Amino acid sequence: MSKQPNGYEIIQLFESFSKKEYAVEGDKIGLQIGTLNKPITGVLVALDVLDEVVDEAIEKKANLIIAHHPPIFRPLKQLATDQPGGALIEKCIKHDIAVYAAHTNLDVAEGGVNDLLADALGLTDTEVLADTYQETLKKLVVYVPKDHAGRIRTVLGDTGAGHIGMYSDCSFSSEGTGRFLPLEGTNPYIGEKGKLECAEEERIETVIPASSQKKIVSAMMKAHPYEEPAFDIYPVENGGKSLGLGRIGKLEKEMTLEEFAVHVKEALDVPFVRLVGNKEDKVKKVAVLGGDGNKYIHHAKRKGADVYVTGDMYYHTAHDAMMLGLNIVDPGHNAEKVMKKGVSDLLLSMCEEKKFEVGIYPSAINTDPFSLV
Repeated sequence: MSKQPNGYEIIQLFESFSKKEYAVEGDKIGLQIGTLNKPITGVLVALDVLDEVVDEAIEKKANLIIAHHPPIFRPLKQLATDQPGGALIEKCIKHDIAVYAAHTNLDVAEGGVNDLLADALGLTDTEVLADTYQETLKKLVVYVPKDHAGRIRTVLGDTGAGHIGMYSDCSFSSEGTGRFLPLEGTNPYIGEKGKLECAEEERIETVIPASSQKKIVSAMMKAHPYEEPAFDIYPVENGGKSLGLGRIGKLEKEMTLEEFAVHVKEALDVPFVRLVGNKEDKVKKVAVLGGDGNKYIHHAKRKGADVYVTGDMYYHTAHDAMMLGLNIVDPGHNAEKVMKKGVSDLLLSMCEEKKFEVGIYPSAINTDPFSLV
């Protein structure tokens, strides 16, 4: 049976892959306007929150906007509703539209902006360009009757435990004897009240991301046959997987820089690109970073990129890239619009799995402020 979700349920799904802790320090993310404590009739996924985008949400009866660029980025000194910024916030509040921003956390997330850009460009063997986040790991140890051990291992793997590098469902088991005395008021799965019981049990050890501890432990507890499962959680020194900004990968076939620039223009559906470098240079290894990637030209060069795809390239940074021997293709900041369909498709799939009755819409509004004359 389907149900209408509230805002917290939608954002919980969204943050399961675009976690807040992925954001760079000081980034303005999260709920910016309105409340999540309400039923959600529709979600509009947008790159920017402009007046036309809010009108689109009203027309679609979407009372939650998930945006990549935060509408409130600098501290507000006043909220004057006769000024454009204040009027936009007033319109959202009057029409009960909540606005939630996911900025650098969506850039960093697996399946987020930079993965979507890399996929659109057809890059393979991708890896992170600039590490910004490393998962903290813990070790979960749980004791379970031998006949339920397989079920518990499956549940742990399905909820994200046991990931080590490129391997999933990693665990270690040892067998032993568990002892317990069920007291008055208990309903033991094994044994009798008031009688010391010995049970053949399996000790299962696995690593878990600290950020997913609550979800994994909850799933384990539900699947465990005991009323009071015995388990331990230890800190570990091992670091988990690294995430970060940008991606670097390879093209299926080598191109000239000029051919690649045309490919970028078409693949990212932008009206023009700016090019830095010799048009006849051969390119195979490509770095890409959505938005303003000026600070990361040295990362692209150190990782061996033949060309770096990023927006908002500054004049002097372009000169620096030329001196480094790094080619640049700048499709503009608005190339990040690839996130509208990508996030909508992923969120829709997650809502359908949960049987949430809610519309998910990629914004159709073009928010690119630039045009050519």
